[in-house]
Amino acid sequence: MTSLAVTAAAPGLLESCWRALVLGIVQGLTEFLPISSSAHLKVVPVLLGWGDPGVSFTAVIQLGSIVAVLAYFWGDLRQVGRAIARAARHGQWSDPSARLGIAMAIGTVPIVLAGLAIKRWLPDYDQSLLRSMASIAIVSIVMALLLALAEMVGRRRRSLDAVSARDGLLVGLAQALALVPGVSRSGSTLTVALLDGWQRPAAARFSFLLGLPAITLAGLVELKEALAASANGGPLPMLVGLLSAGIVSWLAIAWLLHYLQRHGTWVFVAYRLLFGMGILLWLRAGGSGATVG
Repeated sequence: MTSLAVTAAAPGLLESCWRALVLGIVQGLTEFLPISSSAHLKVVPVLLGWGDPGVSFTAVIQLGSIVAVLAYFWGDLRQVGRAIARAARHGQWSDPSARLGIAMAIGTVPIVLAGLAIKRWLPDYDQSLLRSMASIAIVSIVMALLLALAEMVGRRRRSLDAVSARDGLLVGLAQALALVPGVSRSGSTLTVALLDGWQRPAAARFSFLLGLPAITLAGLVELKEALAASANGGPLPMLVGLLSAGIVSWLAIAWLLHYLQRHGTWVFVAYRLLFGMGILLWLRAGGSGATVG
């Protein structure tokens, strides 16, 4: 069966900008909600007949989400930077903001190492089975069940002031799993933090901050290749995607932090179950599950 990802011809500039706008909105809505941006950036364009935009394009428009995080948490980041500077001068490493900075640094190491390993030993990762529609569906369902478990057993007592290097490593290992589409970086980190007894808003806040170095590095690494890709129409569509991703990401961050003050994550559990099962039903009905690049 011919894959829906195969298109007859490369889109023109206007069409490329429209696609980038849609994908930027999808990126912004899904990067910080625990539902997997990489999965939606694969599934949505395939369902629309556009084909998989590829790892490079999706990594770069994530930079729009990074700008949103920087804008939203600029005060927190300045406080962390100052605390790290004071700790380096005076040895005040017990300061909560300094410990947060250390946890962010340690938590970034696993995903960087995993990303380098994929680049080195899995050069065809874009076409791997892990990026197939069936894999995304199954992973989404599994992660929904794990998030449900975290909601049921998590004690939700720990605040961000209690963060430690151990937390950075533990949540960082969970973040590395998000290199598999369907896992969700925010979903995996939120799940592990809840299982470890974090309060929901604190877990989400740390997830956002922890994602800053990893997503930035991934976007910068892929920037040159993505800009050179003729299928994406050059830099203008990329700019459209970045802007839309940044604006929608900022709104999603603000909404999620407010939402988690009063509600659990069950709505995301339900969505991920429906998302995964919907893909499986679509595949069974004849949709193409082939991996596309």
